[in-house]
Amino acid sequence: MAMVNVFNDTSEAQILLICEHASNFIPAKFNALGLTQQQLESHIAWDPGAIETAQEMAILLDAPLISAPVSRLIYDCNRPPESPTAIPLASENQPIPGNASLCEADKLSRVTGYYRPFEAAVAKKVASMEMPLIITIHSFTPVFLGQRRQVEIGVLHDKDSRFADAFLHQVSTDTRFDIQRNQPYAATDGVTHTLKHHALPRGLANVMLEIRNDLIASPAQRVQMASYLAKHLVLASQRI
Repeated sequence: MAMVNVFNDTSEAQILLICEHASNFIPAKFNALGLTQQQLESHIAWDPGAIETAQEMAILLDAPLISAPVSRLIYDCNRPPESPTAIPLASENQPIPGNASLCEADKLSRVTGYYRPFEAAVAKKVASMEMPLIITIHSFTPVFLGQRRQVEIGVLHDKDSRFADAFLHQVSTDTRFDIQRNQPYAATDGVTHTLKHHALPRGLANVMLEIRNDLIASPAQRVQMASYLAKHLVLASQRI
């Protein structure tokens, strides 16, 4: 199994797409973390539709795409090792039995086996580019803890809001989706690690896009969403 997946790596575009929650794959040695197949196919284990949409975007933008090959329940590559949610004990109030009572050696093994290769691959790619725009692609569930979410696309940022501002201004000209700033999550929820770690120290423009997963459930929907986002990402990049 590859420790990191790279798609469209030969592109010379100054855009880097990243999908940290691309897969629900659990290596056999973890015994499915004690979860059912239904749980592993749900959003608690990954971001459904995110990688397919990101791949469509990579093709349209002629941009490289780096993604994590294992479930975020094994290790969430959008969290630093010191975060208590890097190896979550629960997801949407559902306990993760295989993550309970891990010793420090077990945790370190996951950090070195899954996070460090991903971190290194992103850092190497960023270093090989001039001043890339870094975009992370995620999806979220329409109903969370019994509450229906109206937002359809979230535009998230940390301290550097330059590109988020430009993108929000751009999409205000094309209002087919309900698009909101820092929804359904925000930096205060600890979800901007990749941006903070790889973009902010280098002064790189960046944004995190969250797409409601019922809007990217089918191949046709993913193509439509990728086309919409790619078009406005390019136009927004001309605003900064």
